[in-house]
Amino acid sequence: MWHDKYKDGAPQPAQIIHCGKLPASVFSDSRDAARFVAIVIANLIREKNAAGQKAVLGLATGSTPIGIYRELVRMHKAGELDFANVVTFNLDEYWPMPPESEQSYHSFMWEHLFGHVNIPPENVHIPSGLSRQEDVERECAGYERQVTQMGGLDLQLLGIGRDGHIGFNEPGSDRNSRTRLVALDPMTRRDAAGDFGGEEKVPARAITMGVQTIWEAKRIFLVALGEKKAFVIRKALEGEPTPNVPASFLQNHLNAAFILDEAASAELTQVRTPWTGGRIVDWTPTLQKRAMVWLSQVCHKPLLKLDMKDFLQHHLYDILHLEGGAAAIRESVFDELLKTVCTKPAGTQPIKVLIFSPHPDDDVISMGGTFITLVNQGHQVHVAYMTGGNIAVRDDACLRHIDYVEESSQKLGGLNPETAARLKKCREFVRAKKPGDHDADDVLTLKGLIRKTEAINACELVGVPVERLNFLELPFYQTGSVKKRAMGEADIKIVADKIEELRPDQIYFAGDLSDPHGTHRVCAQIIIEVLARIDAKSYAPEVWMYRGAWQEFEPHEIERAVPLSPEVMAKKKQAILRHESQKDGAMFMGSDDREFWMRAEDRTKQTAQIYNDLGLPEFFALEGFVRYHGQKL
Repeated sequence: MWHDKYKDGAPQPAQIIHCGKLPASVFSDSRDAARFVAIVIANLIREKNAAGQKAVLGLATGSTPIGIYRELVRMHKAGELDFANVVTFNLDEYWPMPPESEQSYHSFMWEHLFGHVNIPPENVHIPSGLSRQEDVERECAGYERQVTQMGGLDLQLLGIGRDGHIGFNEPGSDRNSRTRLVALDPMTRRDAAGDFGGEEKVPARAITMGVQTIWEAKRIFLVALGEKKAFVIRKALEGEPTPNVPASFLQNHLNAAFILDEAASAELTQVRTPWTGGRIVDWTPTLQKRAMVWLSQVCHKPLLKLDMKDFLQHHLYDILHLEGGAAAIRESVFDELLKTVCTKPAGTQPIKVLIFSPHPDDDVISMGGTFITLVNQGHQVHVAYMTGGNIAVRDDACLRHIDYVEESSQKLGGLNPETAARLKKCREFVRAKKPGDHDADDVLTLKGLIRKTEAINACELVGVPVERLNFLELPFYQTGSVKKRAMGEADIKIVADKIEELRPDQIYFAGDLSDPHGTHRVCAQIIIEVLARIDAKSYAPEVWMYRGAWQEFEPHEIERAVPLSPEVMAKKKQAILRHESQKDGAMFMGSDDREFWMRAEDRTKQTAQIYNDLGLPEFFALEGFVRYHGQKL
């Protein structure tokens, strides 16, 4: 197969899915996927070096390839990889965009790869974001000629947008398109808003390699990570090639492959409904549950009303061979789902509970009802806020708080001169800020205090005193910008020390990969690393995962469903609304424009409706959790 020659030293896919003409390699986690691609690229570079030839790489930007570049840098610093003979061509660049801007792809590439390896600067090619409009067409043609003069791209690395774009070839791009100036799709600009401090600050245009330019690469890897890419991956791999999903044109490439983590593969037919198409599957209890929930939903029938005709009409012949047949299977799945309903999530005897919250509002947004229930039932609840969340505070909110402090202090005796001067300087800085400027340290401090006091206020409403709140301020987050560091030993130590200090009986954390800027993913990885280092013989807390504001667990995944009464839901909404800086168009809303309190209410009611439709007891709302058993994310 296409990947066999890369087995030595490379992580192997957990599953290889053939979707029509293209293979999709599904890895158990994003780090394995990144390392696999990095090893393929490194092997290509070594082969070319050994032959005295240049390795010509087409490179991508964005969060997806960062892990790949990090591994390539590691290999170089370990003396395992020489970039002196490598030539690179980047896919795209915003226009207009100065190369020194933090948001430029020029800055991105030098920050994450070029600045750490021995590639000659003259071998680096990135479209110019400073070209005059009348010169753009000529310069794009020159970019194409440079690729051709190098003999074409040996390997092209791609990500994929939620709308199916590759490079900045947005929906509607022609299959034969070449490097050119394009208008950016609104979804693309919305997804980039966090990097620029607002959608209105994202450039409306960009220069991109064309679909045909990409397609002519000798080998193509499209890498997709996380749940938010799952739907478009299915379109790209299983739909007909169409300009509406430019990535789908890769289906006809002779040497292209999709590299996915399990979250990005979740909507592929062989993953979501592997029993369709007459396939023989291993009917594990989890797969039985998934199949029965699916059958109930497509038939619009409660589980216990499914009959033999439903099984046969929906191609679930194979499951009928299991012991007990249809009756036993549907009753078993019904009983398993019924067992997930839990009105006392920490039991009947008071225990110590620790809720890890990536940002200062994820606790109440994502599991606020359970939080309130735990407190109401007499458990000692502690919260650990892993980051300060200061980059998510809008400048206008910061200015409003500065005004409040100055006005109130004047009525109460005034500020000392040093504090007054610093506040004045903060106001002047914020008002003079340009798109992409980093906040000054004092501004970041003020924004962090806004988030902190909101969290304290929300927890006081719920019934948790301030002395049980822990603001960890993990170092990976403290960059002053959307771009974060990878987790480090300092982060791991802070979390480990807090768990050791409190030694909670029960822990909750966000097992969520869908947040727009990746903080949840890093926080989850830190907690997982800490849990892996704990000696289970001396201390073994019960650990549960919740989902963030952007995604809910599937019904077959839920292992605990905590019912919320109307009164608990009302208090949960009030707690969310105490986070005032995250209302009215907060910085990181993602693809859902609704306010967080709206999402939280609708999501929990929808989960309850799903349970009701399956024939389970009817509830006002439900929050879903999955038990952590040591699995990767």
